Amino acid sequence: MIKPGNISQFLKATSQAVSSNAKPLAPVAVLPKRQITKTPILLLTSYSMSQRTPTGRISISSGPTTPTQVRFAHTDITVPDFSEYRKDEVQKPNVRTSESVDSRKNFTYLMVGASTVGGAYASKALVTQFITSMSASADVLALAKIEIKLADIPEGKSVTFKWRGKPLFIRHRTAEEIDSERGVAVGSLRDPQHDHERTQRPEWLVVLGVCTHLGCVPIANAGDFGGYYCPCHGSHYDASGRIRKGPAPLNLEVPTYVFPDEGTLIVG
Repeated sequence: MIKPGNISQFLKATSQAVSSNAKPLAPVAVLPKRQITKTPILLLTSYSMSQRTPTGRISISSGPTTPTQVRFAHTDITVPDFSEYRKDEVQKPNVRTSESVDSRKNFTYLMVGASTVGGAYASKALVTQFITSMSASADVLALAKIEIKLADIPEGKSVTFKWRGKPLFIRHRTAEEIDSERGVAVGSLRDPQHDHERTQRPEWLVVLGVCTHLGCVPIANAGDFGGYYCPCHGSHYDASGRIRKGPAPLNLEVPTYVFPDEGTLIVG
C-alpha cells in the first residue's frame, strides 16, 4: 500500500520534443550583420549648427556657461548704418578705445560738476525759502516795536500802551517820587533791585503792566505805595514797579527800550 505522502517518489515527469515532417510556409529570414551608428560626441563648449531652410538660417548656441539660444535670422534683413551719429574717434580703426574714452572724460566731468553745483544752489534756495516762511510776517514785525512821543505824557502821570498784546506802562515821575524810590532800603524788598537799575532816565519808568502773581493788570497811581495796585489779589507796587506788599513774588518786568533822542522812546 502506498501512502499519499510518499507518492512523489514513485512519479517522474519527463518532456521530449519530437520533430515532425511538416515544412514551414515561408523560408526563414537570415539577418545580416547590423550596422551600428555611433552617437557623435559633443564637446562642452559652444557650438553652432546651420542649415538652409526656406525661411532663412537657424543658429543654435549652447554651453555650460551660456544659456541655449536659438536664433532665426532672415537673409533679407539689412543692418542700418549709424555712422553719421557716431563720433569720429570711435570710427577710426587705428585709434584705441581707451584713447577715445579719455578724450571724452573732460566733458563727462564738466557735466557732473555743473550738475552738482546747480543742485547745491537749488537746495540752498529751497532751504532758505522754507526757513523764511517760518519767520514772523511783516505785520507781526511791525508790532514788535513801538515808538512813543514823550511830550504826550505829563509829569506825574502814567499812560498805558498796547505792545505785543500786553499793556505797557510809561510813567513820567516827579522829583519827589524819584527821591522817595531811591531812598528805599533794598535789603527790605522781596525782589531786591535799586531804582537806578530799573530806569535809564530817572524821570521815566517803563514796565509791563502784568502782575507777576497771576498775570492780572494792575491799576496805575494806586496802592499803599503810590505806584501800582492789583485788585485781584492785593499786590502793591511802588513808583519803581517793585513789589512791596501782597502775594506777587517779583517786580514788574522792564522791557528793552532806547531813547533815540530827547523826545522819543522806542520799546522793543
